[in-house]
Amino acid sequence: MVQRDVLTPGLAQRHAATLDLPLARDAALPGIHWCLCLPEAATAQLGPDGHPRRDSAGSFLPPIPLPRRMWASSSVEFLAPIAVGAEVERTSTIADITAKSGGSGQLVFVTVEHVTRVGDAVAVREKQSIVYREATSAAPAFLAPRTGDAAVDAGEWPAQRKLVPSEPLLLRFSALTFNAHRIHYDLPYARDEEGYAGLVVHGPLTATLLLNHATAVLGAPVRQFSFRGASPAFCGEPLTLAARSEGDRLALAAINGEGQTVMTGEAAI
Repeated sequence: MVQRDVLTPGLAQRHAATLDLPLARDAALPGIHWCLCLPEAATAQLGPDGHPRRDSAGSFLPPIPLPRRMWASSSVEFLAPIAVGAEVERTSTIADITAKSGGSGQLVFVTVEHVTRVGDAVAVREKQSIVYREATSAAPAFLAPRTGDAAVDAGEWPAQRKLVPSEPLLLRFSALTFNAHRIHYDLPYARDEEGYAGLVVHGPLTATLLLNHATAVLGAPVRQFSFRGASPAFCGEPLTLAARSEGDRLALAAINGEGQTVMTGEAAI
């Protein structure tokens, strides 16, 4: 599948405003590639969860019958900058499909490779893992009472940034990425249909925050970045972005208010 887009000044500015981070004059913030070459399914082609139906026109992902879908992990190489105003082209291919059986039932993992080019130069190369799972009733582990803001050990994680993801942040990121998945804005659906304790913070939003935190800690553009989701992060709950040096790499973690790691990652220059 090949898609084309343009990194407009407005998109770069709105991306930075959403993240509450400063924007350099000629360059967008890291992670802007996740806001380009987006799915363009019509509203009438969306399924009950807000994702495009598998049989919608122009659908790229395989018609896997399992109804729940989430972005599980990515490994990304940043090879060349995407300047504001650049015309980009992204080629996406399905590299692997693997079925497994887990504690939550049947799972199917789909690996998608994305190559984003600016002219003849490859700017971003990404391997993305998407997991499909069965629909289940409300999950008690997600609905358990959640307590206060646990301190994150500054000795273990010396570089920290704290924030509380809000409803406007989730709404803006959904708009930036043209993501209509209802777990990010429809609380009754997220709670009653998918069993979450609250609105779910987008995996790529947490990843974008970690990527920009790593860039600030390293003081240089990140060339290699990977992340893996461990558990949901929820709107309104404290979130700590944490980093520590491990050799020539930076270990990363997003840690919730109970001290649980919701995402791990690595970055290197």
